[in-house]
Amino acid sequence: IMKAVVINKPGDISSLHYTTTHPKPTLQPGHALIKNEFIGLNFIDTYHRSGLYPRDTPFVLGQEGGGVVAAISQEEERIGDRVVYGSFGSYADYTSVPIDKLVPIPDRLDTSIAVACMTQGLTAHYLSSSVGNGIAKRGDWVLIYGVGSGTCQWTAQMCKIEGMMDDDGVDASKAANRFGCDNLIVLENTLNKSYADYTSVDIATQVDTITNGQGCKLIIDGIGKSTYDISLQCLSKRGLFVSFGNASGSVPAFPVLRLLPQSAYVTRPKLNDYIATREELLERANEVFGWVMEGKIRIVVDRVFELEEVAKGHEYLEEGRGRGKILFKC
Repeated sequence: IMKAVVINKPGDISSLHYTTTHPKPTLQPGHALIKNEFIGLNFIDTYHRSGLYPRDTPFVLGQEGGGVVAAISQEEERIGDRVVYGSFGSYADYTSVPIDKLVPIPDRLDTSIAVACMTQGLTAHYLSSSVGNGIAKRGDWVLIYGVGSGTCQWTAQMCKIEGMMDDDGVDASKAANRFGCDNLIVLENTLNKSYADYTSVDIATQVDTITNGQGCKLIIDGIGKSTYDISLQCLSKRGLFVSFGNASGSVPAFPVLRLLPQSAYVTRPKLNDYIATREELLERANEVFGWVMEGKIRIVVDRVFELEEVAKGHEYLEEGRGRGKILFKC
């Protein structure tokens, strides 16, 4: 038996069921059993918990973790090797992970940092290097929401590494300009509050001023419901609106004619389609690890909660209090 966080019925934070008597997973062919040391907390966990992204119940929550190989059905990795992964069931002492989803941790990288790199780092990697490829170029303006924490903290830095644009960041904290933003739009009275209100500042007008009326060629929006209309107003001619998250709720349907004035594009991508092969997974992960070890990417691990504090962690994330990566420790 082991510690785990189980969802028996989707819902709010009260649906998080922490138990110390969950059955330990058995080793399956093509899998490895990982003894977790650190577990990543991501917004997608709240979507699975709430039922926004439906899953069959009951299930062990989480899809990001890292630790050591405790057992393995093949010899691609060895028992005791340090690995990270993105696979369901990470909120537990042990997780059974397909071998092709395992990423070896470099010797110079701490396990906690490697876990922090996975979901947010890999998402930022494809957002900055792939999803806007051929649309945003060097010198183009990019609008990124929430650059003071989470995935967009990574994305702002990676956009600068790619050298294809200047960054225009929207956040509640002036500290966000440490992460590569050339201009920062600071919201009023939002620190430690939910993601529901982005009206304290006229973002569209400020973007228009900053870009000299050009608008932004690429808009990276993980907020969702509260910001999509602002994003559409801020696009340049033939600009791309990338909606990749739902922090304030999912984006409602809108008429495709909204794209007509700017001949704009819209996409709603997900990470798994950008790490569809093992080769692509390792290529992205190793490049992110390399940037971290070279000091090109600044990582902030904001809080580390014990697994039994799972409700506190989810509350901390959903209230918008995070200023970096949030982890659970086994």
